[in-house]
Amino acid sequence: MAGSRFYGTGGRVLYRRTATMSKSMNYNMAGGTSTMLKSGHKTFEGLEEAIIKNIEAAKAISTMVSSSLGPNGMNKLVVNHIGKIIVTSDCATLIKELEVAHPAAQMLSLASQMQDQELGDATNLTVSFAGELLKLAEELLHSGLHTSEIIAGYKTAFDRTIEVLPSLVCHTVENPRDSEQLIHAIKPVIMSKQYGYENLLAPLIARACLTVMPDAESGRKPSVNADAVRVVKLIGGNVEQSSVIRGMLLARSVEGTITKVDAAKITVFGCGLESESTETAGTVLIRNAEDMLQYNRSEEKALEEVISAIAATGTNVVVSGGSISEMALHYLEKYNMMAVKCMSKWDLRRLCAATGATALVRLGAATPEEMGAARKVFVKEFGAKKVTVFEQNPDDEAPVASIILRSSVVSVINDLERACDDGIACVKHLCRQPQFTPGAGATEIELATQLKALADKTDSLDQYAIRKFGEAFEVVPRTLGENAGMDSTTLMSQLYTAHQAGEKNVGVDVEKKCPGDMTQQGIVDLLSIKESAIRLAVDAAITVLRVDQIIMSKPAGGPKAPAQR
Repeated sequence: MAGSRFYGTGGRVLYRRTATMSKSMNYNMAGGTSTMLKSGHKTFEGLEEAIIKNIEAAKAISTMVSSSLGPNGMNKLVVNHIGKIIVTSDCATLIKELEVAHPAAQMLSLASQMQDQELGDATNLTVSFAGELLKLAEELLHSGLHTSEIIAGYKTAFDRTIEVLPSLVCHTVENPRDSEQLIHAIKPVIMSKQYGYENLLAPLIARACLTVMPDAESGRKPSVNADAVRVVKLIGGNVEQSSVIRGMLLARSVEGTITKVDAAKITVFGCGLESESTETAGTVLIRNAEDMLQYNRSEEKALEEVISAIAATGTNVVVSGGSISEMALHYLEKYNMMAVKCMSKWDLRRLCAATGATALVRLGAATPEEMGAARKVFVKEFGAKKVTVFEQNPDDEAPVASIILRSSVVSVINDLERACDDGIACVKHLCRQPQFTPGAGATEIELATQLKALADKTDSLDQYAIRKFGEAFEVVPRTLGENAGMDSTTLMSQLYTAHQAGEKNVGVDVEKKCPGDMTQQGIVDLLSIKESAIRLAVDAAITVLRVDQIIMSKPAGGPKAPAQR
């Protein structure tokens, strides 16, 4: 019966359909959850269907990126959805470009992205360590431990890790304004990404960061605004030709013939420099050639009045966020003003911050408060590429530095940019917390040694999860050794022997292919970055372990369109 009929007021016949309601109320207990939900839903529950499958997805993404860990990490070639080819070993870039669909793997992806946004480095450690925690949790589940017991053990081990980490500090940057100390801190970050370029890039990054750092005379604490250090990629030449300038650089030449201005007074327009069009459509009746000439003269006169008013303010450099017409360029040349076009809104805002200007949305003269200033604006050639440089005064309140990278290979220059971003992030965070721990797996092996000792003292079932938590730290030195072509079994045995003997700073020496003291070689990691990576990895792993059921609704959208013949 499709519906039931009943009579209402006024003799009207009303119908109430009851088929759908009766069907929804008829819950089939034997059918399980699938009969409760709409058709198209999928449910997975239990150990094998939900927990183990989540762990396998997390293991897959961690295995994918772990081979890119360290200075000898392998590159991945990714072709994204628009056909762009990306060759890199940077974990943050790989995770961003991969279209991860599995919800458990997405949790590790989100943890990596958060680490990249907040700290700017150690994204590979986050994913690799979380994947290893879940891999060892799978062994505990098959051994008979309950998920809650594993989570409790992991939390106990994590609390112990946070307590132990400050005791492993081996180096502290006493003066962040010292160039040599900054270079010493930046080099390990560059080596983990672009091994062999650390002696070239580290001084450039240190110089750029010191340029934007407040002076000691100002009374302010050392700090670095990452947005104040810009990395500009210029294709061509080689990496040794990279340099740093104080000020802003636009990767294009000027529009007119004036290529150099000293003591520049700058007016910035967010709009284009051209004759204004009327808001409403109009009709102009031109009867003869004289009317045509008169009409053109009126347009020219109006534009000249605007540009002469701009020149009267003392402006000698005009920056436009839109197009510059030929007529406007003619009058700019007539009044000896340099014309620069900046089509990127992001670069336009950065330029305003560097020069102290305000971007005008109207075409007209700027007030003295809206104008900016620069020590010098000039065109400089890098190979066949011409760029415009806005050089700042030494006493500017908002200093900006630009790192100019050169390379003939697109994938190389992109990786160099990522390495520079990681180095800038390192300087930014060491200004807040300047403590460093030994790198190259030394910290991880020491933590594993102490956690295994804690597990031996624990009487409850937590001891198994604590021991596995310590074993998970082995993924870092083991992967470093495998990527360097070393025997991981022998390497791990030697590392444990050294740390049990009290040598806390011994890690993996990838050059000599044997254990070595990392502090003597200057291989250190920032404590705050390592602590954040471990915290995010543990949070992601525990979140995945807490899931015992997956409910997936039917994807939105209709059927696929038929193939076109």
